[in-house]
Amino acid sequence: MQKPRTLGELKKSGYRSRSVKEEMRQNLIGKLGAHETIFPGIIGFDDSVIPQIANAILARHNFILLGLRGQAKSRILRSLVSLLDEEIPYVAGCEINDDPLAPICRACVERLGECKDATAIEYLPREQRYVEKLATPDVTIADIIGDLDPIKAARGGHALSSELTIHFGLLPRANRGIFAINELPDLAGKIQVGLFNIMQEGDVQIKGYPVRLPLDVELVFTANPEDYTARGKIITPLKDRIGSEIRTHYPVTLEHAMAITAQEAWTERGGSEHLLIPKFVPEVIESIAFEARQEKRIDKRSGVSQRLPITCLENVVSNAERRALANGEPMAVARLSDVYAALPSLTGKLELEYEGELRGADNVARDVIRQATARIFKKYFDNVPMHSIVQWFELGGNLKYPEDAPTAEICSQLKKIQGLFEKTQALGIKAKDDPAVLVSGAEFILEGLYALKKISRNEELGYYVEQRRQVERPEPEEPGPLGHRRRPLN
Repeated sequence: MQKPRTLGELKKSGYRSRSVKEEMRQNLIGKLGAHETIFPGIIGFDDSVIPQIANAILARHNFILLGLRGQAKSRILRSLVSLLDEEIPYVAGCEINDDPLAPICRACVERLGECKDATAIEYLPREQRYVEKLATPDVTIADIIGDLDPIKAARGGHALSSELTIHFGLLPRANRGIFAINELPDLAGKIQVGLFNIMQEGDVQIKGYPVRLPLDVELVFTANPEDYTARGKIITPLKDRIGSEIRTHYPVTLEHAMAITAQEAWTERGGSEHLLIPKFVPEVIESIAFEARQEKRIDKRSGVSQRLPITCLENVVSNAERRALANGEPMAVARLSDVYAALPSLTGKLELEYEGELRGADNVARDVIRQATARIFKKYFDNVPMHSIVQWFELGGNLKYPEDAPTAEICSQLKKIQGLFEKTQALGIKAKDDPAVLVSGAEFILEGLYALKKISRNEELGYYVEQRRQVERPEPEEPGPLGHRRRPLN
């Protein structure tokens, strides 16, 4: 069926206008009734954040997402587009997507008065009904609301106070759609005043002229909880007019975190070599983020973004890929040493406290990797005896090999440690598996023992055990007067 192209055809089609909040509400009701996923790709919020967002939409609220960086706030806001209709009609050429049946733009009102049912109609797809703005201190009222355009006034012969002279900002251009502002408290106070006037009264003053703009828009925001407080930079009247305040969070379980990283990280590289990432490697990478969020030397107010394990995994894959290409090996297998090679993807995402600054970002990151390795090592080997391997080092053995050495060379050195490859069975690795996989599992065992301080490791000696020195006993002191003891004279 052909879509209506004029106002008259639109009226005959039986089209009925509805507000954007009512539109989102009805479409959400349809999704809930059909048991559809509301926000595909958002993991770990099913029992916390998503139900609260659904409640806000059903209540037709403007809402704000409060959370630290890397908690999928912007992604959630962009996913709200799926709750809009596929397309809506609007007056052709209108800057603010005016509803043909209820125009608010002065130019559209005059055009409908002249053309009546012959007024041309166009259609706006849902993707173009989402407008997003990152709040910065230099944003002006003209950027958000609009400004008077002297050129329009001169060309049309209008007074500056006429609505026909307005150059509309981002918010009016989001009319009949969703307007999102990231980091709301960073907006200047007068911009926040303009926002709550629009939200409550539907009007705003531009250059001293009052202008009625009863916009139909869903307003959504994001902010850091530290800034969204009475001592922060958010004005109370605006905060009072935001219907729902929803707090996001980092993944609660390792499984959710791994699913997010697997979804977002670029690990499908193509190429001729085959890529294998043993399960314990992503587990250690995710545990790095969990440990970092608890580390006292890392600023908890800044948070540890979920982008940290994503970029770390990508770098780990790259290092394994580079090693396989350099050695001409058919399979690239990720190892724990690749995690240390991925330090550049970690240090830039850690905001350090004073103690951390003294220690240095690299050293703090290495400490966190060690803690994460110990955590995952205990998961697999908590009840597996490792005495024979530790004893090999205690008897004077040491193991050192270049990180980029061929697999065959590393494998031959690891075989010197009796029983090491057999221990990899706890990781699901069998003796008949590819040597690169065996090396990865064996290296994880050695790194786990190092993380638990059973053995030592440094760049000069590799893996080893420090030999305990015999402590020389001090010479006995001679008895002095009154029973006091004194040292013998030399």
